[in-house]
Order: sequence, then structure tokens, then C-alpha cells
Amino acid sequence: MFDNSKLQWNATYDVIVLGFGGAGASAARFAADNNSKVLITDSAPEGHEGGNTRYAGQVISSGDDLNDLRKYYQDLAFPLSYDKDLMETFIKGLYNIPNYLESYLGVKPFIMGKHPESPVSKALYFMAHEYPEFRGQATHELVTVHEGVADSALWKNLRQQVLKRADKIDVLYNTPAQHLIQDPNTKAVVGVQIKRNDELLNVKANNGVVMATGGFENNSQMVENYLGETSLNPIGSLYNKGIGIKMASEVGAQLYNMNNYESYGIFHGLTPKPAKGQRSQFLPFDWPAFHQGSLIVIGDDGTRYFDENEIHRHGHIQDHGNWRIPQAQRHPYVVFDQKKYDELINDKNAPYPEFMKLVVKADSLAKLAEVMQVDLENLTDTIKDFNHFAEIKRDYAFNRDAKTLAAFDENGPYYALAMVQGLLNTQGGPVHNSKAEVVDNDNVVIPHLYAAGELGSLMGRQYNGGSNLAENLIFGKIAGENAALQKDELESSTSQIDTQTSASIHENGLGSDITEDHFDTQDNQYIGKSSAGMGNEIVVRVTADSKDDIQNIEVLKQSESDDYGLKAVKELPKEIVKSNSINVDTVSGASASSKAIKEAVSNALAQIK
Repeated sequence: MFDNSKLQWNATYDVIVLGFGGAGASAARFAADNNSKVLITDSAPEGHEGGNTRYAGQVISSGDDLNDLRKYYQDLAFPLSYDKDLMETFIKGLYNIPNYLESYLGVKPFIMGKHPESPVSKALYFMAHEYPEFRGQATHELVTVHEGVADSALWKNLRQQVLKRADKIDVLYNTPAQHLIQDPNTKAVVGVQIKRNDELLNVKANNGVVMATGGFENNSQMVENYLGETSLNPIGSLYNKGIGIKMASEVGAQLYNMNNYESYGIFHGLTPKPAKGQRSQFLPFDWPAFHQGSLIVIGDDGTRYFDENEIHRHGHIQDHGNWRIPQAQRHPYVVFDQKKYDELINDKNAPYPEFMKLVVKADSLAKLAEVMQVDLENLTDTIKDFNHFAEIKRDYAFNRDAKTLAAFDENGPYYALAMVQGLLNTQGGPVHNSKAEVVDNDNVVIPHLYAAGELGSLMGRQYNGGSNLAENLIFGKIAGENAALQKDELESSTSQIDTQTSASIHENGLGSDITEDHFDTQDNQYIGKSSAGMGNEIVVRVTADSKDDIQNIEVLKQSESDDYGLKAVKELPKEIVKSNSINVDTVSGASASSKAIKEAVSNALAQIK
């Protein structure tokens, strides 16, 4: 809260949206459609905005039976209490998702249950019923914007909806929010302080502020304080640092679901340990060879700590009748022997074969224990016990399926792959009601303040895949529409905030970082573009005398991820020039980025007459 007696406004808008992810894009779009001038600010640089919506699998929860949806989401929430009006609004929104996609995003929804033979449905439809023992699960659905997943398709559509309204929506990248500006007497949120080019700016909001800043996955202190963990690695956006929680706390908002998070990976959320500061990569759960046979997962003390073959539910495993994410180990490892190594390295269906390059070999258990920094005696006993379980076909430790048990070769060698518990997203944040209005600790609405998305998600206990993306769409729309409503001036006879200095929204905005690019060409040079990657648009300049004579490819604009995506950006153009054809192998682990580069080059070559 600001106590300045003479607060200077740098600009004024009708609505300010904090966070340019799925919820923020939706809120801004619907605020603009309700005749508001909107400002979106995001802490990420251009091409890395989008929050977790950009990196999500793109499936959206839905269902074609309202009563079943109610039962299923009541069971998902159990035993926690919940706002019945908020839940009912969400349920009706889920039911309406197919119509939402068609009406507002202009796409024909791909409903997986209606296309059981699609490869996409065969791979992911099990996620429509993550909790098959719950009531109402049979009619729960997964919907996408097209027949494809994990390709940022939903995010690209939401972003395009904002770009189409550039006359009403300003977007600022690299501009993190710092504080909400609250009238100390009326408690109304009247603006936001943002940081732009190392300068603090105060921006007035005539009608409302929408917080859609995501969670706190990348704030290690908050992860320790709220989740009690020190060894979680983000899988999604690297820019979710909990600023929304800090700002909400400053204005007295009530918080909830702060100890809940979702995980993902092959072993209850485990993924191969990445370099420091990089996102964890998805390790698919549908690689049978990687969770069967002479292979186990070892925790910090040199022992197993779960059934390696059990399919998890976004990181949750069964714990005496409840579904919980297990406490993260500081340095877990996957351990296997020579025969399993040979099987994995020769598996033609391996989704991420590059992970095998990270495997460390040890000739003995003593060397293996040294590599993993675990107790040798514990590790020796664990291998011995597992071999016994494999021999008698009964896992007395975790009841793993007997068909998946195979004894280790006691003579070695052994192999270890360092893992880390993946952190998909947190769910906690300010409590909001069915109108997306944020409330304080007495459940009183904080005027003019709204929240949507993973910041204060109602997913407090069990989670079904696609529910967060549905929340983004449903409550993003509600927040944007309500924030845009014309607000009556709240009386504040002793207000410490001087609003007389505010400028007209149409005369003194902050401008926008979204501009039209221009790229120069010379003779025999052609510009090609593609939006098929995980970042924003990829632009290339191709030099070619003819379609069959590719001389050079320059990447003029790209915003792919810094790991495998950037590898594709650097390597693939060279391979295309070398082969004089776009028919080259994609870069492993970067299929979307590779597709985009090929598409952009193809687009350029098509211009040659």
C-alpha cells in the first residue's frame, strides 16, 4: 500500500492486466471487447511470455454431463472445503469449453473421446480419467484446439486474440509488476507500480486490475516456505516468481492452497536433472522400457521409495487411501544394469534418447554409491532385496507388478541417471469468488482487484490434467469482463492518494512492445516465417538462386527455448544448406522448433519463381 501524499501517475488505463499468460491474455481480450483500454505487463522478454500455458500439454478439461462434472470435481476437491458458487461457475464453464473454443477462439474443438483412433487420443486419453474411482469420471473429457498437443497451439491462439486488438491493448515485455496501489481508506486498488527499463512507473487503473501472474515455481524461498521443499525444478515458465502472492499479501488478500503443487515426469514427477537454471524436460510416462525390468529409483539414503511401475497422477501417488506427491529427494537416481542399459540404448521408440548421454557407468556397487553419494550398505541391501523380490515374483516393499520385476546382474556394471523432482506449477494464491473478485481475510471483496489462472487456483487437492488451462479460459474471461465494468468513484474524504494528476487514457498511454517487423533483402534473398515453434514467430532470410540451390539461411528472429529449441535454431539451418533440402532429420527433443525452421525455409523458397 502506498502512503504518498502526492502520488504521480505516469499513465492511465481502464484495465491493467498483470501477466501475459493464458489467463492474462483472456482477461485482456475480454476487457478490450467491453470497450476498455488495456495494459498488459509481463516480466518475461518477448517470445518467452505465455506463462505455463505456453509449455503445457494443451489439453483442456471438459465434460458433456453437468451432474457428472459436479460429482467428479467435488471428489477431486475432497476433503477440503470450497466455495460452492465458485465451483458451480467452474463446472458450467467446463461444460461449455467446446462452445468457448468455437465462439471465442474460432476453432473447431478436437474432443478426444469422439476420436478414439487418433494417435493423440490413444496417447493421452487416459488423462481424461486420472481418478477412475471417483464419481462422474466416465463422462469427463479432454479437448484441444486442434488434433495435437505440447505444441503451444492454445497459447498461440490466445496471443493472437490479443494482437488482433492491438488498438485497445498495449503489451509491455520485461516489465514486472512491483506493487498494487491501494487507497488506504476505501481499500480499492486504484493502480499498479511497474518497473520499466529500471524506472518505477505508477499506472492508474480506472476500473480494475487483474492479477494473472501465475505461481511461485521459480522463487526458491517461497518454495521452501510454502511447499517445504528445496529440490524442485520447474518444468514450465522460468518467470513465475510469486510476485502476485507478494502483491496480494500487501493489500490484505486471503491466501489458500499454498502448499499444493503439481508435478510431472516418468516416476511420479521425476525428470532427468538439467543444467542449473534450465527447465526440466518432460520425460514421457509412456516409455514402458524405462520403468520395468532391472531398473529401480533410489532416494537420498540409498533405498527405493515408491513403485517405479505405477502410473502417477500429475506426481501424486497413493498414500494409505489418499493421493499425495511424495516428499522430494535431494538427489534421486534411476539405477539399472547392463542388460537394461542395452535395451534402453537400442530402443527405437525412445522418446528422448539424448537422456541416455547423461547416464554414468559404475563398475561396482561401491563406485555406484560414491557417484550417487548414498550409503553403500543401504544400496547393497536394496539391490539384494530387489533381486529376491524378482526371484519370488513378489515386491514386498512396494507391491510392484511381478511381471515388471527382473533381477540385477550382481557382477555389474551398473548405470545411474541423475533425476530431479519436476515442478509443473503451484496452485496457491489469493482467494477469489465466482466473479473473480479477490477477497480479504474476512471474505470481504477488495474493490477493483481480480485474479485468474494458477494464481489462486481452486485445485487444492487432487488434480486432473487440463483443469488449470480450463481455469485460465473460464476465469480469465470473467475477470476481464468484470474489471472492465465502469466503477463508481469510492468516497475517500481523507485519501492520501492524489488522483488529480492522472492523465487521459487516450492521451497518455505507455505504448506497446508489439510492433510490425521489417526485414531487408537483396537479390536472390527471401524472407520466410513460421509460428509452429514453441516460441513466437521464427523468421529466416534464405539466399538461393533457385529452389534447388540453397546457399545460406539466416535466422533473423526467434525465441525458442534455450535448451533443445536453441540447438535446433543453430544446427538445422546448416544441415538444410548442406543437404540443399528441408528434408533433413529434426533435432532430437526439439520437434516443434525443427518443424518451424523447416516451415519458414519452405515459405521462403516458395517465393522463388
